Amino acid sequence: MLPPEASRKALRKIFRRKSIVDIDDLFQILDTHSRMSVFRRLKDIGYMTSYTDAGRYYTLPEIPKFDPWGLWFHKCVGFSRAGTLRTTVVEMVQTSDAGMTPRELLNVLRLRVANTLHNTLHSLFEKQHLGRKRLEGLHLYTSAQPDRAGDQIERRIEKIRSYSKPPEYPSTEATIAVLVEALQAGEALFPPAAVSARLVAQGMTITAKQVENIFSQYGLQAKKKTAEPPSAPSRR
Repeated sequence: MLPPEASRKALRKIFRRKSIVDIDDLFQILDTHSRMSVFRRLKDIGYMTSYTDAGRYYTLPEIPKFDPWGLWFHKCVGFSRAGTLRTTVVEMVQTSDAGMTPRELLNVLRLRVANTLHNTLHSLFEKQHLGRKRLEGLHLYTSAQPDRAGDQIERRIEKIRSYSKPPEYPSTEATIAVLVEALQAGEALFPPAAVSARLVAQGMTITAKQVENIFSQYGLQAKKKTAEPPSAPSRR
């Protein structure tokens, strides 16, 4: 096991080089197989744990550049300013102006396994950390505070009514938001349905069809994302 000062230097070096690491990286760089020793060294410099991938990945607090949701992604691995998936979901739903559906949350959080989110939502509702209402055939998750939840439900109903006859093309502001959101994926664009769901979750009224029209207007074509989390090196 490296001594404390050497550990701090080695950890900062590997985080600067890779941005995120997993436990096998840390075992190797610190020359130990003790998880307790690894986390003691991480605690010395401060660290964050991914809310995706069962908390398998780590980074330093100064590395993420968080988006308006307080999220940051390195390839397919997500980190949240709020911490765990549970605390992140509660904060996102609580601060949303019209509550959030599971589909909206799934698209914003970019979770690859839907059951992970559904199990989290069910647990949060059962423990009364979130409210839930059936609306238009879908579950809408809201604040656990009745007054706040009532406001969110009213706002959601207004949004649903506004969808009845949406314009073929949205405003310039909405168009810019669509392009920015789509291009955040890097080389592979998010599909129109995902872009629409993410923007709706942020309080914007826009349909997947409108996003498709914008993609067509600007010659954009969504592609299937192929990025995978960084592979872990083998232990020695």
